Amino acid sequence: MSSSPIFGQLERSLADYLTGITYRAQFGDQRTAATVARCELPRLVTALRAVLDEHAPDESGRCNRCRTNRLGRAPAPCRAYLSAHLCLVATDEDSPADAEDTPVPVRRQVALGS
Repeated sequence: MSSSPIFGQLERSLADYLTGITYRAQFGDQRTAATVARCELPRLVTALRAVLDEHAPDESGRCNRCRTNRLGRAPAPCRAYLSAHLCLVATDEDSPADAEDTPVPVRRQVALGS
């Protein structure tokens, strides 16, 4: 549940946007998928980079934006970096490889918010 009506609206509109471009990329015709790749993908990369820039590690490798734990230290690795890595880079080694032996990305659900 959202903490405020404003956040709730932001969360809904962002979720709707992501659902829409995901649907168009997966189920749209070739032209629609190409448009998503050319127009929306750079915007998504820019948004993700902005989030990761906010969570850039300090000189000791810890995130200054994430909440600190009881010892006063931010978690390492940062949740933002860990979530991005798990969703985008981690591969499932148990999946059968395709003809070019390209790793298959693992799709994991990531909870938004704290």
